[in-house]
Amino acid sequence: MKKLILVMVMALVAVSLAACGGNNAATEESSNPTNGNAGSTKKEVTLKFQIHTADESSVQLKALRQIVKDYTEANPNIKIDVDALNSDQQKLKLKTQAASNDMPDVTVVNPGAQMKPYVDGGKLAPLDDILDKDGLRDSYQKGILDYYTFDGKTYGLSEANDIGLMYYNTELFEKAGVAIPTTFEEIVEASKQLKAKGIIPMTIGEKEPWTGSFLFMNIVLRLGGPSFLQDVIDKKKSFDDPAFVKAIEKMQDLIQAGAFQEGATSFDYEQGENLFLTGKAAMYYMGSWVTASIEGSDIQDKVVAKPFPTVDGKGDPNEFMLGPGSGYVISASTKHMEESKQFLLYYMTNYPKKMFEMKGAVGLAQIVDGDFVKAGYSKAAIDVLDIIKTVKGGTIAFDNLIDPSTTQYHLNALQGMFIQKVKPEDIAAEHKSNFDMNNP
Repeated sequence: MKKLILVMVMALVAVSLAACGGNNAATEESSNPTNGNAGSTKKEVTLKFQIHTADESSVQLKALRQIVKDYTEANPNIKIDVDALNSDQQKLKLKTQAASNDMPDVTVVNPGAQMKPYVDGGKLAPLDDILDKDGLRDSYQKGILDYYTFDGKTYGLSEANDIGLMYYNTELFEKAGVAIPTTFEEIVEASKQLKAKGIIPMTIGEKEPWTGSFLFMNIVLRLGGPSFLQDVIDKKKSFDDPAFVKAIEKMQDLIQAGAFQEGATSFDYEQGENLFLTGKAAMYYMGSWVTASIEGSDIQDKVVAKPFPTVDGKGDPNEFMLGPGSGYVISASTKHMEESKQFLLYYMTNYPKKMFEMKGAVGLAQIVDGDFVKAGYSKAAIDVLDIIKTVKGGTIAFDNLIDPSTTQYHLNALQGMFIQKVKPEDIAAEHKSNFDMNNP
């Protein structure tokens, strides 16, 4: 009996040792999951990947899903759970997750003022180690990573380096007998004429109020110059500055002219954009990333893109609203740090290649190795690429520079302007009051 017990104990010890050896092997092998070897001893890992676009027709989401598919097929022990949300939903959900220390392994955060609270709160992992692998850092356009760098450490990998542009459907302008505007004042007048002809002059997705802010800030850029927001931050200027008040007045002129579709505040980003892509709206202001959606659409050969024009004869059209895109980030508290970093390295290494193949590589943060003309990109896309070459500078979005609390007031105030007219001086004064309170 004693002999039998001894044999059983020894067998249990052997099994235990074998199990320990298997766990160690799995940990070691999973530290390099991109080798594509589907060895049965690799530990299985599920990564939560939260993204900021839910439009399955977008080139960006199609490219993302293809890259995820390629990666998981090469690494069958890795499962990637994609949580696709629209931009505002993603921002709100991430704030809630960060507060409860339950962030996804990989997600996106806007640069500058929006990323800083996450960095200050220790929520994000530095990514310099993967930037220094496989030439990833050198693949980025000069200076773009600065928007995601704090105290010498880089926390986000940008997807885009866009500029804001006016897109015009030439067919609808010809149908209405209206000339393509060359000034802001002509945009206002063209809006009245197009509306009289039963054509939606300009579309916007103001249910997500960053869209209105992105447009509005062009007017501020023209009237107040590219340093206006930074001057406010530095206390050299304030939001009751005449240029800012005038910009609000001009934005209201556009709204009151009937420039936007009925119920603009009930249209989200995708719904608003779709009015332009389906040929129902004559004008659309958006970042150059929309070129990818125009590519291959029914309106592809009817669209021209132009810089935002002068306002009251002021401003330089070669200064743009600059769009350093959302930065892909990794949660500092992820239980799968090595796997997350290996995946993100693979993702960003392959992202420009896949976007180029899918005709979506206009305005990327990374250098694209390819001939756009030979690849069959449209004239509109080539025109946008030529405009990008003329950029002399500009400014980034309000919410990327100004603190989140003042930004929330700003977005709410602009959204309210689509519903009722308010005195520009009152809106400017409230901007100042909020900023002063949040930036003593």
